[in-house]
Amino acid sequence: MKTIPIHRSTTVAKVASQPGDSLGGVRPQFVETLPPLSLYVHVPWCVQKCPYCDFNSHTLQGGIPEARYLQALEADLIHHLPHIWGRTIHTVFIGGGTPSLLSAKAMDHLLSMLRNLLGIGPAIEITMEANPGTVEATKFKEFAAAGINRLSLGIQSFNNEHLRTLGRIHSAEEAMTAIEIAQRYFPRINLDLMFALPAQSLSDHERDLQQALAFGTEHLSLYNLTLEANTVFAKYPPPNLPEEDLVDEMLEQNIALTSAQGFEHYEVSAYAKAGAYARHNVNYWQFGDYVGIGPGAHGKISFPDRIVRTMNQRSPQNWMDNAIKADGSHQVEWRELHAEDIPFEFMLNALRLREGVPVGLFEEHTGLSSLLMKKPLQRAIDKQLLEDSALVYKATDLGWRFLNDLQAIFLD
Repeated sequence: MKTIPIHRSTTVAKVASQPGDSLGGVRPQFVETLPPLSLYVHVPWCVQKCPYCDFNSHTLQGGIPEARYLQALEADLIHHLPHIWGRTIHTVFIGGGTPSLLSAKAMDHLLSMLRNLLGIGPAIEITMEANPGTVEATKFKEFAAAGINRLSLGIQSFNNEHLRTLGRIHSAEEAMTAIEIAQRYFPRINLDLMFALPAQSLSDHERDLQQALAFGTEHLSLYNLTLEANTVFAKYPPPNLPEEDLVDEMLEQNIALTSAQGFEHYEVSAYAKAGAYARHNVNYWQFGDYVGIGPGAHGKISFPDRIVRTMNQRSPQNWMDNAIKADGSHQVEWRELHAEDIPFEFMLNALRLREGVPVGLFEEHTGLSSLLMKKPLQRAIDKQLLEDSALVYKATDLGWRFLNDLQAIFLD
């Protein structure tokens, strides 16, 4: 299942909308309790860019300019502080790119800076993405000592041929070693796997999944390979991609094998045992707030009377240069959401959760009346894509299967 992307402007947009610009002149009313707030930190560098990747990642040329990067991150966060003053950070996610390329000293400096500026406590979830190459694996003990308590390992496959096709720099053996080392130091671990790979058979995928489950991890992210725009694979599609029927069989295999091990398929691509959900991502899906710092980072910040989307410059060099100036020029978007856009953005996220979200969460997190969604809700119910419930917004089995179509109803 592939969801609809939110298309954001790539131009500077710092003028808030006027009251008459949105649906019937409606704007969010006063929100008594702001949504939970998370922090996303983007580390943009990789050893090499994978041919399927459409994230803001850049091949490393020489070493990471750690001192300047950390200085820019601090300036970026300070720029946001007036807008989140007094609010508690519930989760931190350090993504990329390949954050594990940072030195342990740099990671310790980063987390110390976050504690000083945000007052984050030791109990919150702090996730770091990592490449399972052996160089990064040797630093896991130091990353854990710095404060990382959840590791997300980009395994993708345990098949060396498939890893080469995906442009990954590690081997299956290095991936397994990295998992074993990570389990010594991190209480919570996620393993990323990809399926629907070129020339991948159903038994190939089953072996990958069984190998991941054999490690006893409590969280898996299983992603269907898609040919995203502006990637090498989009320009030069790899041969022998599996047919749609085989992809459907792989999806069914994901559910069957994980459920047999006590996993819940709680989100489109996420499977976890009870209590092991990714709290940071759940906050996204429940339309919570998040500050994004780093090159290309996005954010969503709620105020009592409005919701704002933010975006930074994508170029690491330009972002560093301008963030350090402390004049706000590193940020290319500060855009107030129109009320007419909010139902789609809310449902785009909420419907990714298998159990949906409480009906009251829409008004609680947006300040808008759920009556704004009356017509699309009824259309979705009539098409048997959404449950007819006064308590929860939840996709039916049919809606879960055709999630893209269900989400699109709220775009009208």
